[in-house]
Amino acid sequence: MIAARANQPVQQQSSLSFTQGFLLGQLSVVVLIGAFIKFFIFGDPPSPETTASTRALARRNHNSAHKRTFSINASPSAAGKSDTTVLPSNILRYPPRLTTPIILQKTYYNVDAHQPESLDWFNVLIAQTIAQFRTDAHQDEAILTSLTNVLNGSQKPDFLSSIKVTEISLGEDFPIFSNCRVHPVEDGFTGPDGARLQAHMDVDLSDLITLGVDTKIILNWPKPLTAILPVALAVSIVRFSGTLSISFLPSASHPAPSSIANSAMPPQQPLSTTPTSLAFSFLPDYRLDINVRSLVGSRSRLQDIPKIAQMVENRLHAWIDERCVEPRVQQVALPSLWPRKKNTRGPPSEEGDGMGLKGMDPVRDLREEARREVEEERRKDREYREREAAAGMAEGLRWRSKAEGGGYEMPGTMPM
Repeated sequence: MIAARANQPVQQQSSLSFTQGFLLGQLSVVVLIGAFIKFFIFGDPPSPETTASTRALARRNHNSAHKRTFSINASPSAAGKSDTTVLPSNILRYPPRLTTPIILQKTYYNVDAHQPESLDWFNVLIAQTIAQFRTDAHQDEAILTSLTNVLNGSQKPDFLSSIKVTEISLGEDFPIFSNCRVHPVEDGFTGPDGARLQAHMDVDLSDLITLGVDTKIILNWPKPLTAILPVALAVSIVRFSGTLSISFLPSASHPAPSSIANSAMPPQQPLSTTPTSLAFSFLPDYRLDINVRSLVGSRSRLQDIPKIAQMVENRLHAWIDERCVEPRVQQVALPSLWPRKKNTRGPPSEEGDGMGLKGMDPVRDLREEARREVEEERRKDREYREREAAAGMAEGLRWRSKAEGGGYEMPGTMPM
């Protein structure tokens, strides 16, 4: 009896401690969920000025901490040097080597005293090109098909369903280039011609370029298709400003990979020529302002979640940094500017040779050019085979005469 009374307070105390622990645990979970929703989902993003300055400082520190392995200031001529010696021709007269100071002197350009240029004519050309691109995109809707194929390509995550493009706006304004200045670049990759020339120009675009998509997030755990969450996103580029860096990378000749692998090749190795290219990139202090609109859910929808906007913005900045922000560059090979007949366009000529008809049907012109090239190759191959056959037949007749013991007689001699 006394033992039962003694155990009763202990049981009450244990049940009370269990209840307190259970309530405290539930309260902690509720506080954590509330803090997560408040600060992670509905937290106020930093201002665009603060974000831009922070990203620019991070890019500058990253570039200074790591040595540039590939830079726009690197000249490919140093990498293209080889031990192969090509004898100069006595027919083609080579002018004196044109170094960077000589080029600046002949073009009357003083990099220290020349004022920055406005580039108004360049803005007009770029605006015409962009306007034509927008017109072509609206006519055949090729951009819609291309974006749909890219978004639903092999790089699409497995937890996303098919992505549908719901909105495309290519904008109405044009980028403005200004404050262009040319200066030589002094670095460790300076070639024998001296420091290379590089152009810096400021670019500013204030427009509204929008891409909207619809998709669904599929939860495949603990079993496939456990839950499906509809998501709608619309990303708009509001403003882009930065400094564009442009330079020319001259062509270079280097041994072909096959000749390098074969060490038994003679000294005259075949050369592989890299074409002249245009390299461009943006300096790390660029600024990109975007606006992200989001809608998550089917019935109880969450609109414009700040964290989703930050994730999309960080991903877009990373995509740009990995492609065209120094020390990375975009390199575009330049076509040959030598005048060619197949590139001639214009009205019919007075001589009636048909050259002026070029350009009336570009597809037909290309087909005719390709057909003529194929016929020329076939004709050369046929002539080569005929010569080889004739030489082989003559050689066979000579050996046959020697085998019969009659000796070899010159054609046209009198019989003995």
